[in-house]
Amino acid sequence: MTRLPQIGWLADGRRLHLQDGPIDLIVEARGSESNLRAAYDAAARRFTGLLDELCDELPMLRQAADPKLCLLQGRVARRMHAAVAPLASDHFITPMAAVAGAVAEEILGAMVGEARLERAYVNNGGDIALYLADGAHFTVGMVERPDRPGLMATSVIAAADPSRGIATSGRHGRSFSLGIADAVTVLAPTAAQADAAATIIANAVDLPGHPAIIRCRADELQPDSDLGARLVTRDVEALEPFEVISALEAGADKARALLAAGLIDGAALRLQGETQIVALKKFGVNGPPAVSRQQTESAIYA
Repeated sequence: MTRLPQIGWLADGRRLHLQDGPIDLIVEARGSESNLRAAYDAAARRFTGLLDELCDELPMLRQAADPKLCLLQGRVARRMHAAVAPLASDHFITPMAAVAGAVAEEILGAMVGEARLERAYVNNGGDIALYLADGAHFTVGMVERPDRPGLMATSVIAAADPSRGIATSGRHGRSFSLGIADAVTVLAPTAAQADAAATIIANAVDLPGHPAIIRCRADELQPDSDLGARLVTRDVEALEPFEVISALEAGADKARALLAAGLIDGAALRLQGETQIVALKKFGVNGPPAVSRQQTESAIYA
């Protein structure tokens, strides 16, 4: 039976809120009144039943991705696999690592396919898909930690830039992390790619075996976790400054490799007050004051 999602407007009357189970989207577009109406209607139509589509293939989505073979059938599921496949040869990763970004892309695609818009975004808990017509831009704010307010940096994404996706991962986010990063924010050509890459980079920010890091099995916290018996980070005590730098550098090395492979456009890594940036001109430390997160990990504002 098709699920009935919650669909309504936020208090500002400009942003559409779509929620179904774990999927929680904030949607905003700019354009003529008729185009906005068509775009939001398209978003609501495509959202209805989308979670059921994913649930139909959930066992396979929770399995380690095969970098050369995809047996998934759904459009969103196949997008998830395509995002993680380039990473699967060297890392354990399941298509679920790209679910939030892939869902955001799907809803944005429905909107853009139905209406002529100036710009639009779909924000799925901080994993964001962007659309920009010629001459348009977005300013994206990146929080220091996903679980508390505080602006770490900003990035202006213009129509001429390749980035159309942004995602944040880390041990304070909605999903488990194998690493110790407070936050890793990634810009990439698509939201699904950014989602997958942020997971991999956040996992790489680590100090294996360090006594100040508390870990436990993922399946002890969530029996159906796609991470199974792998150890996930639950807490990190204060580290020495050189240890923080060492952990960040390990993550930055991973980010540089993904940048060189063309899989990301930039990354900002944060741990215990220190920041490491990969791809210098994409992130700026000067920006407007921090804004309300409104359910986001990477707060977007215009």
